[in-house]
Amino acid sequence: MITVPLNQNAYHTADHSDGWLSAQLPTASFYARAFPIVFKAAWMARQDIYTDGDWSTSSLNILRALEKSGARLHIEGMEHVCASHEPCVFIGNHMSTLETFILPSLIAPYRRVTFVVKQSLVDYPVFKHVMRSRQPVVVNRTNPREDLKAVLEQGCEKLAQGTSIVVFPQTTRTTEFDPDQFNSIGIKLAKKAKVPIIPLALRTDAWENGKKLKDFGVIDPHRPIHFEFGAPMDAQGNAKEIHQAMVQFIQDRLKQWF
Repeated sequence: MITVPLNQNAYHTADHSDGWLSAQLPTASFYARAFPIVFKAAWMARQDIYTDGDWSTSSLNILRALEKSGARLHIEGMEHVCASHEPCVFIGNHMSTLETFILPSLIAPYRRVTFVVKQSLVDYPVFKHVMRSRQPVVVNRTNPREDLKAVLEQGCEKLAQGTSIVVFPQTTRTTEFDPDQFNSIGIKLAKKAKVPIIPLALRTDAWENGKKLKDFGVIDPHRPIHFEFGAPMDAQGNAKEIHQAMVQFIQDRLKQWF
């Protein structure tokens, strides 16, 4: 579990001396640690013994692998995550593969959670077993109307069962946040399910998108990793105002971090 005491709101990577391999070859150092974690998780998922606790532990081990490779994490707003166990919709910007791996360690210790993911993630070699075991909401990203229907129907069902949903409304992962590409699908889900929204701003470009394989990019430890959760928002309010407030929250944090 991520070690954020309940009386504190943040986690910051402690200063430490990186080893030679981590300092000289951070990307190789990270993947050498990360691959065994993913393969073990996939094996457990195939055996149908991979629990929410195991998922959180795997995620935390990935976080530690990043730290051991020289990355520095700054996590804030955790009081909004651990203040309640009630289901909600987390809505944030989407920058890299990193957030998909790290967010379970931040959320799962406090709330059952899954993701809205594209079809390719549940078909991905090895990792598909982990993702399928989390019973995500799957969209194809080819038909917006069908995607909205899937998110509303499956998402409401999971929220009613007590599982929170993480939604990245952007159509693609990018370091450039474009409000015009940040749709309202998460707000519509929260409104229909009558659950609160927790906004999420993140900077995760320390894990670059790969040139040939998008999910296997370079690890740049000189770029700080940031996650910040905002205060819960009532989804039953004015949808346009909620959307604008989330956009403003993300834009303000990104201005601070870049």
